[in-house]
Amino acid sequence: MRVTHVVPIPFGPGGILGGGERYPIELARALARHVDCELITFGDRPAAWREPGGLRVRVLRRFGRLRGHPVHPIAPQLAWCLRGADIVHTHHLRSAPCRVATAVAAVAGQHRVTTDHGLGGGGWGGALPAMVERFLTVSRFSAENLAAPADRTRVIYGGVDPGRFRPDSGGRDRDGVLFLGRLTPHKGVDRLLRALPANASLTVAGSSGHDRRPPERDYPDLLRRLAAGRRVRFTGPVTDADLPALYRGAAVFVLPTVERTCYGRPVAVTELLGLAVIEAMASGTPVVASRTGGLPEVVRHGETGLLVTPGDVDELRDAVARLLRDRRLARRMGRAARAAVLAQFTWDRTVHRCLSAYAELTARG
Repeated sequence: MRVTHVVPIPFGPGGILGGGERYPIELARALARHVDCELITFGDRPAAWREPGGLRVRVLRRFGRLRGHPVHPIAPQLAWCLRGADIVHTHHLRSAPCRVATAVAAVAGQHRVTTDHGLGGGGWGGALPAMVERFLTVSRFSAENLAAPADRTRVIYGGVDPGRFRPDSGGRDRDGVLFLGRLTPHKGVDRLLRALPANASLTVAGSSGHDRRPPERDYPDLLRRLAAGRRVRFTGPVTDADLPALYRGAAVFVLPTVERTCYGRPVAVTELLGLAVIEAMASGTPVVASRTGGLPEVVRHGETGLLVTPGDVDELRDAVARLLRDRRLARRMGRAARAAVLAQFTWDRTVHRCLSAYAELTARG
């Protein structure tokens, strides 16, 4: 079986450091251990290489962006690069290259599957989703949000490498609160700063969002003003090599996603899954997360972490303070969180679900 993934934005310094960009590359790497797998993405210069695990990566030269948006790179050579694939797996179906890839694959008789990471479904008056044979969603919430046909939908979730993300074997003391993600208003970091218990330290790790218009464009500046005089450290983007140590050293990981931003704007899609939450749980770190989107499918309230009402500063403060104060409870939740990840949210388990969905198509010819 030969599988080609089409990803509009690469993960990393040349693209975006976000869960929706990390997911495709991690899934493709894990799949490459089982099938012939290639990932196609886009950039300023063409490039191609094979990773040690077997994944082939091809960067197509981007000749422009439709409407100037990063998810709509234009690369006419994409159609030619899909030749020979048995399955074309697109990410962000509504992005320009994934629309092209789906249409080209349909004409060529190649199998078409897609995974959404926040752009939503629809397109071409319903003709685009009609061409998709399987919607492989990252959560039940994502499937409901897409309104994808149940008979063509399979929930495969997402995962983590539990060998890389694991508790500290030396029993090092944990300290402080950690947030990791893009600094964009819907992540609710402003609420976390307001909720931070007195004398608690906070590490905010991640790059700025791609909001180009005020006031959202100036959100990082707002966060720094709120952090003034507090024990808050902004690390900026964090390399892959440094991520595990951040999770292992934190006493609590917090994802305070909101359904209405501090600027009063509603958030249509909050969290489809929450890869950072899964990475923290695999590291044995107790989690406080908003009760929204796909997060309740990952965090079991009172067992592997605590869920709070989105945007409720007082409830968020109480939950964080409880885990910082009660170290026995925090350790118990951390152990339960890692066990839950091993049972359901590793990349090996995600790949098994993904390959099962592929097999349904290839078995039909």
